[in-house]
Amino acid sequence: MIEEEKAEEVSEETEGGLVEEEVDVEVQEPTDAQEAIEEVVEAQKEFFSNLAEDMDERVLTRISNDLLQDYKKDKESRGDWEKSYTSGLDLLGFKYDNESRPFQGASSVTHPLLAESVTQFQAQAYKELLPSDGPVRTQVVGEVTREKEQQAQRVKEFMNYMIMDQMEEYTPDFDQLLFYLPLAGSAFKKVYYDEVMKRAVAKFIPAEDLIVPYYATDLKDCERITHLVKMSENDILKKQRSGFYRDVEILPSRTEDSEVQEKYDSLEGVTPSGDKEYQFNVLEMHVDLDLEEYAIENADKNVKIPYIVTIDEGSQEVLSIYRNYAMNDPLFQRKEFFVHYKFLPGLGFYGFGLIHMIGGLSKTATAALRQLLDAGTLSNLPAGFKSRGMRIRDDDQPFQPGEFRDVDAPGGNIKDQFQILPFKEPSSVLFSLLGFVVQAGQRFAAITDNAIGNDAQNRAVGTTIALLERGSRVMSAIHKRCYYAMRQEFRLLSDVFGTYLPPIYPYAVYGGNRLIKLADFSPEIDVIPVADPN
Repeated sequence: MIEEEKAEEVSEETEGGLVEEEVDVEVQEPTDAQEAIEEVVEAQKEFFSNLAEDMDERVLTRISNDLLQDYKKDKESRGDWEKSYTSGLDLLGFKYDNESRPFQGASSVTHPLLAESVTQFQAQAYKELLPSDGPVRTQVVGEVTREKEQQAQRVKEFMNYMIMDQMEEYTPDFDQLLFYLPLAGSAFKKVYYDEVMKRAVAKFIPAEDLIVPYYATDLKDCERITHLVKMSENDILKKQRSGFYRDVEILPSRTEDSEVQEKYDSLEGVTPSGDKEYQFNVLEMHVDLDLEEYAIENADKNVKIPYIVTIDEGSQEVLSIYRNYAMNDPLFQRKEFFVHYKFLPGLGFYGFGLIHMIGGLSKTATAALRQLLDAGTLSNLPAGFKSRGMRIRDDDQPFQPGEFRDVDAPGGNIKDQFQILPFKEPSSVLFSLLGFVVQAGQRFAAITDNAIGNDAQNRAVGTTIALLERGSRVMSAIHKRCYYAMRQEFRLLSDVFGTYLPPIYPYAVYGGNRLIKLADFSPEIDVIPVADPN
């Protein structure tokens, strides 16, 4: 016994004559606080995990089949909206064709009424909603103190820094959104935290890539929102390797492009290459589900709760299923990711754009303009009949100014050998109608020029301002809708920052260093746009 106790205390090594003594290391038992922290971390890891990893393949197949069937119904229900939108895009006049009707070389010009209206709105809204110093300002909710004012200032500076400097996609995406918005009537923003870039993202989504059920009226009350994400194979493989998606076989979506995408390609003058068949469409569906209903046959239906289900359209495999509500939320309220920008409130979910409101006037103005130009062409270059016996040298060449050609007339006057068709000159009534149609469209779109500097009536300043305010009522109302949508977007961004930022985040700006705290993003600070809604 004595020798064994000594052996535990001393260990001798003969190599090199080195003698080592064993040191008893005291192992501390985990405290209650450490165990509680580990339990919380483990619970969070379980809550935010991909539920599809542990689900049976038969259950996932049933979920995929049901959701894909719902998606196809939702897409078919808005077919008329897509047709009216694509037909209205032709009124922009971006594509030039050689017309052969009513005659070869007829006018194919498009009146720029719609294009001018869209460009004017985009320029005004872009300047108003996205100033160079940043679009965000803050307000203190409740009693104003010095500490809250400093907190609001830190939030304002940080969000403007992120939007204008770090989120490089924000400015071009918002610029593109303001061009799509007056055309389609609806445009969307998706606000989320990107795991690859490790920061918040506010991505523009065109209306054709976000599909909702036909009975939906608002994003917040919609029980199924499908975001069609076009991804490359490499991007999907990256997410599979990181564990965000299941490691399953994916297939390219060989479905044909939608009518809207085909119209975009036609207007831009581009043609899909051979790589088109390798495009992968991923359906990210924000949907309410009862997973117990799929897991257990003939189970009683429980209340559906929010999930985010991602499906590869080509292989119809479920890539991921994530919970879409806050942890420990007894009400299971859905987390919002999308913001709906509306140009004019429509009769249903989608808004009305200038294509719907002045598309008829633009089409009428285009028809009138083409008729005036064709009448001028036919009047200046008349056509008709000539006697068969008439012979004109080089009759296949057009006449040049000051040119005379030889004519062999079988007899009689030359003028008796020709019969010119009675083409009239451009009609003054049609020209007046064109002016009326254009003015009506400009008044609706509020793009008429106010020549204040050349006002012959010398009105007072107050009268002039009142006339300007009265003439800009429609545009002011549209800007208020954009203001409301931007406010929702900034609040979602604030929630992302308040969730994923470290406790203290230092950053550098031109001229100095700044600091933001995670606790600064609290309900006491409201984030609103700089733009004036009035």
